[in-house]
Amino acid sequence: MSLSPSQRIKLDDTDDKLFYSSPRFVTHVDEGFIQQLTDLYRDRLKPNTRILDMMSSWVSHLPSEMQFSHIEGHGLNEEELARNPQLDRYFVQNLNLNPKLPLPDREFDAATNCVSVQYLQYPEAVFTEIHRVLKPGGVAIVSFSNRMFFQKAIQAWRDGSETSRVELVKSYFTSVPGFSTPEVIIRQSMAPSFLQWLGASGGDPFYAVIAYRN
Repeated sequence: MSLSPSQRIKLDDTDDKLFYSSPRFVTHVDEGFIQQLTDLYRDRLKPNTRILDMMSSWVSHLPSEMQFSHIEGHGLNEEELARNPQLDRYFVQNLNLNPKLPLPDREFDAATNCVSVQYLQYPEAVFTEIHRVLKPGGVAIVSFSNRMFFQKAIQAWRDGSETSRVELVKSYFTSVPGFSTPEVIIRQSMAPSFLQWLGASGGDPFYAVIAYRN
């Protein structure tokens, strides 16, 4: 599935760097979502491997007890990336202006993208780059919920349902020859811990689409 020009439109079409120029030292999903994501990383990532954390910020949610040989961060705000203690190196780049990653072929064992895929205007190009920089057998993990900066999400995401957004991310993978059939994980996230004692349930829904480079 290829997006039409209208599906790539954002309500705020100013340079993304302007929108992200001020650091946001907050998390954009709740504790339950973060725990689900860290558990998924713990299950699918391997120690002593090279990780590319795309569209990252001041936290990466990687398991703190796992040692990786290198974690490369990418994002749009240098202050946020500099604050991230898990990154060994990082670079700033607007993928909507230049999707070409300044990284060698077959450099990484895994690529992650947390709650940011909705902002990609040319996901086919970006996912082609993800495939290029992954080693054979490397895994790509794209996670998201139902939250977004509405004015910066593309129209295909804004207009879609949660189910159609899963299908959209699957189509990003299937648009690139050489990825395995995408695997989907859907879970209802837990309520934040400070509410669980009140018997609260629910929270941010957790979605992940996973594929491997063949």
